Amino acid sequence: MVGSLLAWLIIGGLAGWIAGNIMRGGGFGIIGNIGVGIVGAVLGGFLFSLLGLSAGGFIGSLVTAIVGAVVLLWIISKVGRG
Repeated sequence: MVGSLLAWLIIGGLAGWIAGNIMRGGGFGIIGNIGVGIVGAVLGGFLFSLLGLSAGGFIGSLVTAIVGAVVLLWIISKVGRG
């Protein structure tokens, strides 16, 4: 339980930081990165399942979370402008 929570936090933090750098050139602070990464992981998992893709392990989970976080930040940027 604690190990899986720690893994979620690490993957979320990394994914949020990487997505922040991809989308706007910076992170959101540790809490923001974790939040964006965790929501991105859920969104990425949903999108990957729609496409019939599956990613396992740490790297697969990280890639899924990064893709989802980038999509999340893109959606937020479009909603913010509209």
